[in-house]
Amino acid sequence: MMEIRIHGRGGQGAVTAAKIIGEAAITEGKWAWKSALYGGERRGAPVQAFVRIADEPIRETHQVIEPDCLLIIDPTLPDVVNVTSGLKDPGTIIYNTTKKKDEIEFAKGAKLATLDALTISNELFGARSIPIVNTPMLGALTKVTGYLKLESLFEPIMKAWPGSRGEKNIQAAKLGYEYVL
Repeated sequence: MMEIRIHGRGGQGAVTAAKIIGEAAITEGKWAWKSALYGGERRGAPVQAFVRIADEPIRETHQVIEPDCLLIIDPTLPDVVNVTSGLKDPGTIIYNTTKKKDEIEFAKGAKLATLDALTISNELFGARSIPIVNTPMLGALTKVTGYLKLESLFEPIMKAWPGSRGEKNIQAAKLGYEYVL
């Protein structure tokens, strides 16, 4: 079983990303479970979303405490939340940042991949108060982990955002796949 924990802030699409990952896994004939941890927080508050992917039915329905992979959507969260808590050894971290890998202290000992998802969002969607960074991060997830095929994201993305918005989000996922380091 593969366990993924997604760290973001309210409004950045962490919960939607978990849903898309789960639906993509199901389209590949796998089992998936997804959930999120948030309360009455306002937009911008830290949020965690969880996904499990397996080749057999999933019986665990609690939050992911020991993830195989972390998807960190908001680059400021490692300064305020212990994002690596419970990360399996060796674990994988996919981090939305402009920092160079050797500048990232919290990721020591993990397989680290970085992506400047903000630049992708700004180029595709224009500058926004809350940029769309979840779909580029999903593309990066497929490349770095190999858990899912990039193409498996496309139908769930179009379901979440029909029409031209979905097409742009697919393009964002493709760019995330292409540009992840």
